[in-house]
Parts: sequence; C-alpha cells; structure tokens
Amino acid sequence: MTKSEAKIRIGKLRQEIDHHRYLYHVLDKQEISEAALDSLKHELYKLEQQFPDLVTADSPTQRVAGQPLRGFKKVTHSQPVISIEDAFSADEVKEWQERNGKILKEPITGYFGELKMDGLSIVLTYKNGLLEYGATRGNGLVGEDVTHNLRTIESVPLRLRRGKAAWPARLDVRGEVVIYKKELDRINKLQAQKNLPLYANPRNLAAGTIRQLDPKITAQRQMHFFAFDIVGEVGQTSHAEVHQLLADWGFKTNPNCLKLADLTAVQKYLTDWEKKRLSLAYQTDGAVIVVNNINQQKKLGSVGKAERWMLAYKFPAEQATTKVEAINVQVGRTGVLTPVARLTPVKLAGTTVSRATLHNADEIKRLGVKIGDTVIVQKAGDIIPDIVKVLANLRTGKERAFHMPAACPACGSKVARPVGEVAWYCVNQKCFAQQAERLRHFVSKAAFDIDGLGPKILDQLLQVGLIKDAADIFTLKLGDLKPLERFAEKSATNLVAAIAKAQTITLARFIYALGIRHVGEETAQVLAAAFSTLPNLLKADQAAFENLPDVGPVVARSIYEFIIDAANQRLINRLSDSGVEVVKAAPRRGGKLQGRRVVVTGTLKNYSRDQAKSLIRQAGGKVSESVSAQTNLLVAGANPGSKFDKAKKIGVKILSEDDFKRLIS
Repeated sequence: MTKSEAKIRIGKLRQEIDHHRYLYHVLDKQEISEAALDSLKHELYKLEQQFPDLVTADSPTQRVAGQPLRGFKKVTHSQPVISIEDAFSADEVKEWQERNGKILKEPITGYFGELKMDGLSIVLTYKNGLLEYGATRGNGLVGEDVTHNLRTIESVPLRLRRGKAAWPARLDVRGEVVIYKKELDRINKLQAQKNLPLYANPRNLAAGTIRQLDPKITAQRQMHFFAFDIVGEVGQTSHAEVHQLLADWGFKTNPNCLKLADLTAVQKYLTDWEKKRLSLAYQTDGAVIVVNNINQQKKLGSVGKAERWMLAYKFPAEQATTKVEAINVQVGRTGVLTPVARLTPVKLAGTTVSRATLHNADEIKRLGVKIGDTVIVQKAGDIIPDIVKVLANLRTGKERAFHMPAACPACGSKVARPVGEVAWYCVNQKCFAQQAERLRHFVSKAAFDIDGLGPKILDQLLQVGLIKDAADIFTLKLGDLKPLERFAEKSATNLVAAIAKAQTITLARFIYALGIRHVGEETAQVLAAAFSTLPNLLKADQAAFENLPDVGPVVARSIYEFIIDAANQRLINRLSDSGVEVVKAAPRRGGKLQGRRVVVTGTLKNYSRDQAKSLIRQAGGKVSESVSAQTNLLVAGANPGSKFDKAKKIGVKILSEDDFKRLIS
C-alpha cells in the first residue's frame, strides 16, 4: 500500500471507528460486534505504525493507552466431573429456567453467576488440610495426576487456611488453571525466537504447560488457579456460600462472580460481561449460571452427562474484519460452481482464516459483497467462516462487482443455471475438475473407502494417464505405481492391496459412490433397501423411484437420467468387468427408530460416525446430515457445534451417547 492509499484508508477507518464509538458509548446502540470494531482498530494501529507521520492527535489509537517425570499416573475422581449444558441466547436461558421450574414445582430462589474462564479444568484433593494431589478432568471419570506441576502455581494452596468453618478431612475442589493474555504474548515471543510453533490461545498454553513432564518449565510460566466449586457436601447451603468457604480456606476465587436475585439480574449480568469481557486479563467465552440453592440443585439433579442446575451461556461467535482480495470459483463433482472469497489472513477463534464460502450468486447479491470490500467474518466452532456484513462506508470506489463466469474456470465449457435452482453448473461432464472431484468422492470413506488413495495421488494418476475414470482404479497393478513419484515398494503394495479389498462393496455404498446428483448416503440406503440388487435398480423407471419414501420428482428424475445415460452404463459395466462385486442388500426391518429421522453430531466415545449411522439404520431410523423441522432426534457427542444449537432452538429431542446406547440396545 502506498502512502497516499494509506492516508485515504486511515481517514476512512477513523471515521468508521468514531461512528461506532459514538453509537456505542453515547447512544448505547451497537451495529457491529466489539470483536469486529477491535479488528478495525487493529488495522488502523498497524497502518499508523507503518506510516507514523500520518498519526494525528485525534486518532482513536491516541486515547490513554523438581525433576522431570517419566509420565503421568491416572487418578479416579471421587465424583464424575460432568459437563455443562450450553445456551446461546436470552431465550434459551429463559427456557432453561422454565424447564427447571416445572421440575421443582416451586420458584427458583436465586442464581449465582461466574465467568467461564478459558483455561484447563483441574480437581485438587486435600487430606487433613494438605494438598495430596491434583488431577486434570480427563474423561470426567479418570484424569491425570499433575500435582508436580500444580505445586509451582502460587495460587494453589499447599496447606488450607483455618477459617470460620472447619474444612473436612478430605476436600475436593474444582477450579481452572488460567494463563493471562499478556503471558501468552510473552511465551509466544520466546517461541518465535526459537523457531518453535506458537500457541493459538491461552487455553492451549495452559494445557501444554500443566502436562509438561519437567516442572522447571512449568515454573517459568505465570499461571493462576481460580477455585469455583466444592465436590460433595461440607455443610454448604448455597453456591454463594461455596465461594465464601473457598476464599476463607485460602483459595483464589474470581472477583467477578455475583449472586443474582432472578432471571432479570441474570440477563443483566450476561449482557454486562458480554460488553466488558475484552477488558479482562484472561480470555472468556461465556458465563456459567448456577441455581444458588443447594437443596434445589439436589432436586433438579442431572440429565445425561450434564447437571440441570447449571447452564453455560456462550457469548456471540468471535468476529473480525478483513478485506476480500479476490473471489474464486471452485468446481464440484456434479459441476456446481461455488464462489469462495480469498481474504487478507486474519486471526479468528484461535485460527488464521484466509478463505470464506460465499455459497452462491444469490448470497453474494444479498450481502452486496464486492472484491476489495472490508467485511466482517464470523466463525463459530468448527463451522467454515462466513462473511456476515459488508462495511460499505469503507469503500474507496476501487471495489469491483463479482459476476459468475460465463465459462467453467476449469475447462472453459458453458455454464448454466437450471430453472428453480440457485446454483450454476458446468455442463461438461468430462471437465477435469469435475472428474477429479468425482474420483475423490468415489474413493471417500462413505463410498469405496480406499485407504491411501488421497487427492494428491488421484491427481497424479490422472495427470500421467493411468486412470481416466473410477473403473480404471481397479486395473492398477504394482508395476504401474512403483515408477511414480511418492511411491516405493511398500506404499505401492499397500495401495494395490487396499484397492483389492475395496472390490466387494454394499449396494448402498456403491450407489453413493456413483455420485448421482441429489443422492446422498441416506437416499442411497433407501434405494438399496427398495431394489436389493444393482440389476433391479438399473431396470427401474422414473415412476418406481418417485414411489419411494423421501424421493421426490426432482431426485427421481436425477436418478433415472443417470442410469439411462450411455456413458454411466459403460462405467458401471466396466466396474463389474474390473472385479467390483456389489453385495445384495437386505430389506430394512422395523425397529425402535422406525420412521424417525436422526442427526449425529460431535465426537462419540464408543462409536465412529459410520458405526452410529449403521446402528440407526438397523433400528429402522433415517440418518440426516442437517437439523430441520423434520428431525426427530439428535445424538450429541463431545463438541457438537451448530447442529446441537439449532436442535435446541427448534425443540428437537437431544440424546447423549449413553441415551443413544440404551435406546438401540
């Protein structure tokens, strides 16, 4: 950026920042998130650092400114350290109160609010007032003994203080080990000097530090332990009293915790800290709201792996501002053209983001995105970043409108938009990009699942002419692979063996592998159960497909057009000639999930995603990849993400993994 361009950008940034400062601090209004505003300020700061002679007195930046261990022993917790239910809106907090009120059949007498610090959960155990050991949460039942490192933290009492109330012979205390943001910056500077990887956030640093085998390294890092709960009963009658006891016995507690009279006070507490959280020395992503009365806690109990009397309110997804440097178009296996924004790299939710999906031309039009725009990007959990707003006031006049290409960017063929659809398609089925994506789909885990045949190997095989379509994969010999780059005797032998193993496949997986437009895993299961064998499927007419449950006219037409296409028929015949054996499908039987649509999200401990889906289908259920009004159940594992949030919002019944296991057993 030239100095003249920087001067214009700095002027516009100052105007935009001051506009939002006035709305927020004078009128108590807010158009963009604090995270987005901070991102604008950071850009301004960096430009002023680059061009210091452009700094003026009225700029927003000028406001007052032991011995190493061999390993860790396992520790079984005295009581399970279970998880907390999440909420993402004021309405969900209200619904939580209403559910609890129905269970109690009496008014809730008050709440207690505490900030949810972003650190590592720890359980300390004291015997007769002395620290015996400290352990990580682990899986909730068994953690790791990290006492050696916890002893280096000054805020962890090695001996309890004598207080007004006597502590019990055994005391288990829950808390959080936290590293302040300033310490993260210091450690990352040291990491950079040593050419070592940087820590993404304070939580990662805390977890890595506590699990150091050498306590001397732990002692060099400033950490804090905040106690927030007592495991078991010591005579306390309220959660507020728990905090008083902890402080009395010498524990550091968070000074921003607060006793709250009712739901109105709860909402004010959440709103206040949503605004103030960036001023804290540590990172926080929300607040925990607790039913204060211990007797009411006991009556409420737990459901699944979560206590009913606690709720973790998550603050809005982290946002940042960045610029759209370009909009590229990707070509999928069915020919769909998907616009993707290439962004100036920006830190977001602990990761560096440089791309965001724009979905389709209609979405670009709705947002009004232009190449060169300053935009707000948002990322929640493991979701692909989205552009949520264009900051049009920052435009310079040099921004360029984006138009979907008239020709495929991969092969140059014509593109078309079918009537009634939002997507544009490349009409050339021989397009190299489509061909590559179809092959990646064909060998994917839910299809033929050929281990070792990743995107780079497939592209290499295509480029050297060893394969042109999926059937060619099954003709590959050891002698074809060994001369190629990336292949040695062992890797070539392993791939040939993996291909041979994949030659026998279920009908449902085979149908899915073909990549028929609109046919996902569940529709493939429906087709397999209905027609039993591949010849039966290939002889069916469009009406037969339309008569199947959950297969409408559009999907039926897509299936029928695929199976009557001469090129597709040749491919299926060549797959058969190459030794592919399609196993006859067993008809679906009724079960406990008969006719119910189920979504699986998060990480399950006892099942892979494919195993869970298979069990659902065996029980007569239908697996869906997205949550909608038609969803009957959601099975939630660890870190469930946005599907969990949507299911809660629209009232879908949610099952823990244990609930699911009991249901299908």
